[in-house]
Amino acid sequence: MADRYLSFTGTPPGRFLTRRLGLPRPTALKRWSPGQPDLDGGLLHLTAGTSALDLAPVLATTGLAPDDDGRPAAVVLDATGVRDVDGLAAVHAALHPVVRSVTANGRIVVLGTPPDPDDHHQAAAQQALEGFTRSLGKETGRGTTVNLVRLAGAAPAAASTLRFLLSPKSAYLSGQVIGVGTGDDTPAAPPAEHPLAGRTALVTGAARGIGEAVAETLARDGAHVVVLDVPQAEEDAVRVAERLGGTPLPLDITAADAGRRILRALPDGIDVLVHNAGITRDRRLVNMPADRWNPVLDVNLASVLRTTDALLDAGALRPGGRIVATASIAGIAGNAGQTNYGASKAGIVGLVRSLAPRAHAAHGVTVNAVAPGFIETTMTAAVPLLIREAGRRMNSLAQGGLPVDVAETTAWLAHPDSGAVNGQVVRVCGQSLLGA
Repeated sequence: MADRYLSFTGTPPGRFLTRRLGLPRPTALKRWSPGQPDLDGGLLHLTAGTSALDLAPVLATTGLAPDDDGRPAAVVLDATGVRDVDGLAAVHAALHPVVRSVTANGRIVVLGTPPDPDDHHQAAAQQALEGFTRSLGKETGRGTTVNLVRLAGAAPAAASTLRFLLSPKSAYLSGQVIGVGTGDDTPAAPPAEHPLAGRTALVTGAARGIGEAVAETLARDGAHVVVLDVPQAEEDAVRVAERLGGTPLPLDITAADAGRRILRALPDGIDVLVHNAGITRDRRLVNMPADRWNPVLDVNLASVLRTTDALLDAGALRPGGRIVATASIAGIAGNAGQTNYGASKAGIVGLVRSLAPRAHAAHGVTVNAVAPGFIETTMTAAVPLLIREAGRRMNSLAQGGLPVDVAETTAWLAHPDSGAVNGQVVRVCGQSLLGA
């Protein structure tokens, strides 16, 4: 369903009325397209205090030239050297003069380091960056996003993350804190046009909605996509697979033998596993019988656990593989009428945080999650008008996201260069004001 309010606020009468009445004034987001793969403008690189990072080779792969007109489309502030309160003053001094000059649909990325448990001054200063970036993300407006990247190792490990955050692909991702672990410290290579070429991606619930967008985006990046959905959606799954040059796989993911059937269908293994299949059966707990609770937990959580275990135990995930599961802000902030759904999606968060280090150590596989907020789908189009409008406006970008926003985030996590991103739960919610 079209966001008519967003369209109206882009007209002269809409701008006048929203300004006079103090109503939200969302800026139409510019997303990635083949004709516009980069931001409109240059990159400003700043440093707070001193830093040992050599960011130049990494930033050179973003496609953004250094800013030369004082109107940057992107700002990267290296705050990895901030270790005390005086260092935070340097953060203010660096960004205060330039925030207003960032173009609409711009990007601000602050680089920090993990808080040091043995140095409470450093830990306090680095944790302060989280509050700083999330607050700034709620101030910037005009479609500009602000994110914090905590880098534990050398700059090249953050190459894919910085390319994503400094591009139109991250249009609906703001106020996030993303940890990047140690990784390859060789100079960052230019991005490949089809980074997933030669790789196989299995996407569950891929016949429609967000799953279809994920399948499309992974196919765009070169993957051979296996479109898995329930047998009742086989016609749609076949249609999507044929359009993408992929393979349909009609299968009930909750079946006890689902893992074995996937292994038979894909004997050569897979490189990317995207757990997207999910259902809702909303009702307040006092009115929720077991036949509304159990299916949600089975589809959204139990099937993810069973399938992941079966594929990992069989060695079906190739080294360098990626697992991306779909959580939700409902599992982080809670939502009335969704105790079953919230429990299932919070369970995904627990799965990711527990499994990520073990899967990486044992199999060379990363495990991450995306947590969508209000995304414009047929499901949200059926939500009552006032609730739907609240969902759209109650975030820093004052609008709903699109399925492609979740898909682009998934593609970044699935990227071969994202091996240092592990155990992360990334909200794709426009910095929702609920639990954000």
